[in-house]
Amino acid sequence: MDVALAAAERAYAPYSRFHVGAAVELADGRLVPGSNQENAAYPSGLCAERTALFTAGAQHPDVAVRALYVVAMKDGVVQDKISPCGGCRQVISEVEHRYGQSIRIYLCGRTEYCCVESAEALLPLSFGSKDL
Repeated sequence: MDVALAAAERAYAPYSRFHVGAAVELADGRLVPGSNQENAAYPSGLCAERTALFTAGAQHPDVAVRALYVVAMKDGVVQDKISPCGGCRQVISEVEHRYGQSIRIYLCGRTEYCCVESAEALLPLSFGSKDL
């Protein structure tokens, strides 16, 4: 969670002031951070989870993702645990498909966290390669 928290502090969120950090834990133990990056044209921004997952995929394409940690801050204060948006859930599902294994998703809050065992639990009717 520390890597995700540090990533949240580096988020670019001048409009919402809602800083989200994520950290991808790779199968070899390396951690890849990501933070949300807002844009005045809102659809052009990118969530922390996708930033971390896409960075991991680009920099370490042959190493599976073991876990994803997510934390949010507003005005410098860690918030209650948050859940990935629908777009991020779809990307997590795709990464699971890419490597043929589930990703544990840790939703980290101010005083507690929960662990979701896979994207399937967050997105039970996902769209994937089977639908093409």
